[in-house]
Amino acid sequence: MEIAIRSIGNSKGVVLPKPFLAQAGLDGQATAIIEVENGAIVLRKPAKSVRAGWAAAAAALSANGGDSLLMGEFGNSEDEGLSW
Repeated sequence: MEIAIRSIGNSKGVVLPKPFLAQAGLDGQATAIIEVENGAIVLRKPAKSVRAGWAAAAAALSANGGDSLLMGEFGNSEDEGLSW
């Protein structure tokens, strides 16, 4: 498919067809990674944060009582002599 390259101020731009974005998994994305590889412009989905969703998962676990201690409270034998 051939598309037009348009002038946008001092830059250039293209309008990407929605089916292309959907095939690449970019249709719901607000940003993309853009690189030049072997003379081709390549768009990719941004990598998810390694901790994406952890806060919501922890909140759900806590709401269901799944955050209790597995081994109960225990301390070290020397703890009684410590003062804070």
